[in-house]
Amino acid sequence: SSSSRDEALRDKRVRILSRGLPKQKPIEGVKQVVVLASGKGGVGKSTTAVNVALALAANDSTKEVGLLDADIYGPSIPKMMNLKGNPELTTKNLMRPLKNYGIACMSMGFLIEETAPVVWRGLMVMSAVEKLLRQVDWGQLDYLVIDMPPGTGDVQLSVSQNIPIAGAVIISTPQDVALLDARKGAEMFRKVHVPVLGLVQNMSVFQCPKCKHETHIFGADGVRDLAKTLGLDILGDIPLHINIRETCDSGQPVVISQPQSDA
Repeated sequence: SSSSRDEALRDKRVRILSRGLPKQKPIEGVKQVVVLASGKGGVGKSTTAVNVALALAANDSTKEVGLLDADIYGPSIPKMMNLKGNPELTTKNLMRPLKNYGIACMSMGFLIEETAPVVWRGLMVMSAVEKLLRQVDWGQLDYLVIDMPPGTGDVQLSVSQNIPIAGAVIISTPQDVALLDARKGAEMFRKVHVPVLGLVQNMSVFQCPKCKHETHIFGADGVRDLAKTLGLDILGDIPLHINIRETCDSGQPVVISQPQSDA
């Protein structure tokens, strides 16, 4: 069948890409790396990554947290973290992350104009990812949260195979179309021996602000069902709420601006 052929091709690609790669080398100064990923775009992965980084810092003020935007084509961390400008260079020619809300951030968005498209082929993208991983002075971090691009392509494989990752978190909406891709994402991390910490169900329910009626716009328990199938934990269930969208768009994510809210 075509699905088994696709699976065989994916396995072959993983094997080929794993040949002759350098051994995993930790990022200097970084203790733990957590990647947030999704199979499909538009499921709220970057919004979740930003709020997870802020939550890790808020949960323990003694911990230093960084946030790396590995989405080269569509960097959104600068806007969500309310950061602009170009990184300064150290005497060792390393880029210094920009900082807000106590989180050190690095993104392709700091290196190009805000409205400029990144019209690059794969090799240039991989070179950019390598620079973001290896040519940044993170100082001393307890956690580095990496916001991955959607999908299961070269960037995900390169990051997974070049640095030790403590675990991956998969974000999905309960919609069937998103779940198909979320499953592929979880399986990809398993194949490259990255522990999957669990799944986050995003945009799970919408409550009308006037009548309080709840509607499952994208479906009810799709991610929960997928987690059971894969033997994984559900780490969170996030509603579809206007505050989450508005706060990220304004550069004041909900964890920092409305820490007491349900969201």
